[in-house]
Formats: sequence, C-alpha cells, structure tokens
Amino acid sequence: MLPNSEQAITSADKTFLRLRKDIVEGLIASGSKLSETELSTNYGVSRAVIREAINRLESCHLVERKANIGARVVSISTEGLMELYQVREALEGMAARLAAIHMSDVEIADLNSLLDAHFQTVKDGETYYQEAGDLDFHYRIILGSKNSQLISILMNSIYHLIRMYRVQLGMSGPRVTTAFDEHKQIVQAISNREAELAEMLMRRHILYSKNNLQRKLSGQPQTKIKAL
Repeated sequence: MLPNSEQAITSADKTFLRLRKDIVEGLIASGSKLSETELSTNYGVSRAVIREAINRLESCHLVERKANIGARVVSISTEGLMELYQVREALEGMAARLAAIHMSDVEIADLNSLLDAHFQTVKDGETYYQEAGDLDFHYRIILGSKNSQLISILMNSIYHLIRMYRVQLGMSGPRVTTAFDEHKQIVQAISNREAELAEMLMRRHILYSKNNLQRKLSGQPQTKIKAL
C-alpha cells in the first residue's frame, strides 16, 4: 500500500513506483546495472520514461551513477545499514517531538486505533509487521510532525533504503512484543503532549532496533530489552 501522497497518476509515476518496489524487494538485485533498453522492454514503456524513473530513484539514493559504468542499484552492507539507523534515530526522534506538538486529537486517536488493531497480532504471537503507507505506525508519526522537509527526507529517501536493507538482509519482524510496547509508550507521550519524552522514547526505540539488528547480522543472540 502506498501513502496517500504517492498515488500513481501518470505512466511515469507508475513506472517509478514499480521500479522502486522491485529494487526494495530485491527483484532487481543490489549492485545491478540498470539498462534503459532492457527495463523499457520489461516494463513496457519508453526509454524516456525509464530514464525519468532512474533519475528519481537516484534522488531517493536507491540508484547511483558511476563514471564509465552508468546507473546501478546501490550496494548494501551492514555498515551502510548501521549508518542509516544512526540518521533515522535522530530524525525520527525529532519527528516524534514535533508530532507531540502538532498532531491533532483526531490523528492521535487514529494512532491509538492503529495500535489496538495491532494488539491481536502481538497477542497471537505473530510477527509484528506494519504495512508501508497509511497503516504504518512510523509513517503516521512522521506525517504528524507537519514538517515538510523532515517528511521528504525520511519518506522519500531513508525509509525506502532501510526497507531495502531489511528485506534483502532478512531482517523482517524483529522484537515483536517489545517493539509493540515501545510503540504504546511513544503514543502515550504524544497523547500527553510530552514532546521531549516522545523524542527520547522514539530515539531509544530506534537505537534498540539498530543494536538488535547489528547483533543478528553478526550472529550474536538478540538482547531482550525490558519495556519500562
């Protein structure tokens, strides 16, 4: 599911979104060279449309251009993922702070309803996974910051890179119950309009995820973090 702001309208939009999805999900492998001719045939659109999509993907940092090589899907590494999480910790912490100030009571109520809907998933011991877009807890808070620059940086670049890393490195569904409890605490702080606390809780939430991902990637057992 796409965020409301990303509804495909034109053929170019649809091609961009489809190509981005294929890259994020690993259907087009990281490090792969992107051939306009080949993609044009596979996607059934003109080379001009593919060229535009590649340019947009470059601005999302999912594609890079190298001299004498051309456009390639970015390569993934553990170090790169950790760097992204460091940036994400700072920016999403700020988003949570701003959300506590700017989110409307209705938006906060909707966020609580989202958590209620997730409760049964956690209770049943299933993977705690949020769909991209409207149903995603983090997207809602980012949008709730009402800061267009922050929204653009996180949702148009960093978030898709992180999703690509997590999908292709098999990092989906970590820290099921603990992550849900942390989400509840963050929403409570936002509901109480405690901006500083909301930022601290979100930063800690992202940091715990980063540390557990790092342990998993290095083959060490994940640390169970006890919720406050």
